[in-house]
Amino acid sequence: QVHIAESGGGLVHPGGSLRLSCAASGNIFIVYDMAWYRQFPGKQRALVASMTKEHRVTVDDSVKDRFIIFRDNSKNTIVLEMNKLETEETAIYCCCARITPEERMVASDYWGQGTQVTVTS
Repeated sequence: QVHIAESGGGLVHPGGSLRLSCAASGNIFIVYDMAWYRQFPGKQRALVASMTKEHRVTVDDSVKDRFIIFRDNSKNTIVLEMNKLETEETAIYCCCARITPEERMVASDYWGQGTQVTVTS
């Protein structure tokens, strides 16, 4: 089985910073892309940032000057460092990893439960 664990959400003031961490574990053969998405109330989930296992990065234009994504392939982890957060960025942030598990050898997307980020004064 594959498990996605997220941490680091919480409450922050406008202009503040938060760091979100995501770790994939279990019977993993290979991890391809790892990404953070966010879902605003009443909206569909949207990509914030992603990184391939070759460390190619995709970042949404709205955050590219403020958010940074890091990845450690040896630990199957990604970290999203979010700076200068705005109240409008209050959302549930979810980690997704495209993984081939050992028992199936077919790649699928695995999602975490999501972590709440609230930006408020």
